[in-house]
Amino acid sequence: MATTLGTVVGLVIGSIPGLTFSMALALMLPFTFGMQPVPAIAMLLGVFVGGMTGGSVSAILLGIPGTPSAAATVFDGYPMALQGKAGQALGAAVMASAFGGLFSLLVMILLLEHVAAVAIKFGPAEIFALVLFGLSTICGLAQESMVRGLVAGVIGLMLMIVGLDELDGVARLTFGTVQLQQGVNLLVAMIGLFAVPQVISAFIDHGRAAPAKMPENVRAQFPSMKDLRDRLWLMVRCAGIGTGIGAIPGTGGPIAAFLAYDHARRFSGSPQNFGKGELSGVVAPETANNAVTGGTMIPLLSLGIPGDPATAVILGGLLIHGLHPGPMLFRTHLGTIYALYIAIVLAYVVILIVQLWGIRLFVRVLQVPPHLLAVCIIVLCVLGSYAIRNSVFDVYLMGIMGLIGYLFQRIRIPIAPVVLGLVLGETLEQQYRTALILSEGSHSIFFESGVALVFFALTALTVGLQVWSASRRRAAVQA
Repeated sequence: MATTLGTVVGLVIGSIPGLTFSMALALMLPFTFGMQPVPAIAMLLGVFVGGMTGGSVSAILLGIPGTPSAAATVFDGYPMALQGKAGQALGAAVMASAFGGLFSLLVMILLLEHVAAVAIKFGPAEIFALVLFGLSTICGLAQESMVRGLVAGVIGLMLMIVGLDELDGVARLTFGTVQLQQGVNLLVAMIGLFAVPQVISAFIDHGRAAPAKMPENVRAQFPSMKDLRDRLWLMVRCAGIGTGIGAIPGTGGPIAAFLAYDHARRFSGSPQNFGKGELSGVVAPETANNAVTGGTMIPLLSLGIPGDPATAVILGGLLIHGLHPGPMLFRTHLGTIYALYIAIVLAYVVILIVQLWGIRLFVRVLQVPPHLLAVCIIVLCVLGSYAIRNSVFDVYLMGIMGLIGYLFQRIRIPIAPVVLGLVLGETLEQQYRTALILSEGSHSIFFESGVALVFFALTALTVGLQVWSASRRRAAVQA
């Protein structure tokens, strides 16, 4: 019952733009104080797993990611919904989510000590190189023009540095405005960039164009056996990416989702279909971001190191109930550990039941007239933006970001690189500066690690291949 309650709460809150599952965990934590340790932690794990999966619902149906980890799901999930394939996209997303989560749980059970030993060796230099490799996917997300993609990525990085510097306390790009000292929140920016342009377009097009005809009989759809067979190896690879990224403290679901999406596009036989409603573009990020849930539990349980704010709340729940993560936890509370493994399995069973049963209800959202749906979306956006930091300024900021997003659509600058810059920029800067502090300002720390050198080489290779591919396409067009 505790797992089911937590999972449903996580699904609901995760599917509402602006309400993160980290917030849901913080709200649910006080309710566990009077509970026994196993059901208490099981409820928190249910919220964690459910929230990670719930973000795909609004990403696919509305084109607005419910959580940052679902940002990559929008690129192909929402086009599928517009093509009348919302049920198929939601069905594929929930099955990929369950596969990724259970895969990472299996890795956690079998290889916990080995994965933790590798993950703990990732210092600031290695994480910086990894995130830089993730940032190189901007070249692949640039769509028609690599120059426009790079411009968008730089704009995302510039938006990320607005506010007070966390290390020095210096105001950056605030222009003397006190409100901007709190910075541009990632979720506020994502809500504005993804949602507001759709609202503006819906109002502009109202009465000018014939309303899109939605399918009358929408039902839950499983991917066909052929779809599953063709994408099984992709799901395994993306689950491995998600588990590995999750096991490295300081990374998280968004990085795993974007890396998996770029991996799926790069190794696809038809990369030109991505961004237009390709099923692999839904399966890959959803597999990876849910595999992060098991990956983050590896350093948490074995070393007591939380990888993100959500696992930090779970760590607090463990300590409150007398469970101190570390090697001794597996000696003194082995039965509790096994119970938590079972709770994660139960959470994914509940997700499968609730999501697949609810798909036929979820997709009815698409049958609402666009102008009425736009009104509901903007209300949710205002509430979600305000709820993040209880700041009215964030509501105004969301509107400004939305106008920027709409302008970018009109001049054909892709939104995806802007989001990628916002998602990865903070970690990139933090790890870079931390590494320089540890090395007393010497950049040699980035070249003394074999792992970092491998990621630097992969970054150079990725950029080089994308430049070569773009030059070939340009030459073909001119010919």
